[in-house]
Amino acid sequence: MGMKVTEQQIEVGMLQWFYREGLPAQEPERPPVVLLHGIPSQSYSWRDVLPVLAAQGMRAIAPDWIGSGFSSKPEPREFGGYTPEAYLKAFADFVDALALERFSLVVQGFLGSVGLQYALRHRDRIDRIAIFNAPITTAVRLPWQLKQLGLPFVGDMLTQDPLMIDRTLEGGGFYRVPDEALDVYRRPYLKTSAVGRALLATVRNLQLPTAIAEIETGFQTWKQPILIGWGVEDPWLPVSIAEQFAIAVPQAEVVKLEQVGHYPQEDWHEKVSQALIPFLRRQSV
Repeated sequence: MGMKVTEQQIEVGMLQWFYREGLPAQEPERPPVVLLHGIPSQSYSWRDVLPVLAAQGMRAIAPDWIGSGFSSKPEPREFGGYTPEAYLKAFADFVDALALERFSLVVQGFLGSVGLQYALRHRDRIDRIAIFNAPITTAVRLPWQLKQLGLPFVGDMLTQDPLMIDRTLEGGGFYRVPDEALDVYRRPYLKTSAVGRALLATVRNLQLPTAIAEIETGFQTWKQPILIGWGVEDPWLPVSIAEQFAIAVPQAEVVKLEQVGHYPQEDWHEKVSQALIPFLRRQSV
C-alpha cells in the first residue's frame, strides 16, 4: 500500500529548505531515512521511493539541496560559493533543525559526495548508508555534460536554459523522462535565474579530487552497513567504480541495477526500492 508524500518547508538560519516527506501510518520502527539527490535534479526524483519506504514503517525525507528545486537559492557570494563545505554546513544545520539524532542516508549523483563527507564527519549520526551512482573513487571524472555547465560564458548560457534539464537527465539516464516530470524539473528555471547561477557555481566548485580523497580514505575504517546500488548503464560512472570501492570497503554490498542509468530513482524506481527495503530493514549485527 502506498503512503502519501507531503511537501514541507523549514527555515534554518537564513535559508529555506524545501523537502518531501513520507510518514508511516504508525510509529516508525526503524531510524528515519534521508535521501539526497544529485545535479541538476531535485527531491522530486525520489517521489516514488518515499511512499514505499513509508509503507515499510520508515519516515523518509528528501530535501532539495540549497540552490536546487524549491529550496532557497542565495547568490554564490552569500552561500560560500556553493563549495562542498558550504553545502556540508547547511546540511548539518538542516539535520539538526529536524532533530534527526540518528538516521540512514541515501545519496545519488554528483552532490552525493557531500552526503558521504557528512557521514564520515558525523559517524555517530548514521545508522547505515546507501550509495547510488555517485563519485566514490579517484577514477571518477566529471563528465563533459556536467562539466560544461561550469565553463565561462558557455556555462552561463546553458544553466539559464530550462531545456538543459531535459538534455542532462536524459543524457545520463537510460530512458526518456516523462513530460509531467520534466515540467517539475524545469519549473525552478522558468521562475528565477538564481537557480542557474547556483548550478554554475556548484559545478565550478565541486572540488571532486579533494572530496573523493576524503571519501576513499574515510570509508576504509567505516563500520556501519553500506549498500552500493549501481545503474550499470550509467554513461558517466561505470560499474567498475562500485566494484573498485567495494574491494577497499569489504562490508559494502554491491547491487547491480540492469537497464538503469545515472539517475536510478528516475529511471526505474522499483529496482531502487527493491534494493533499499531489505537493506534498511535488516537488523544491525
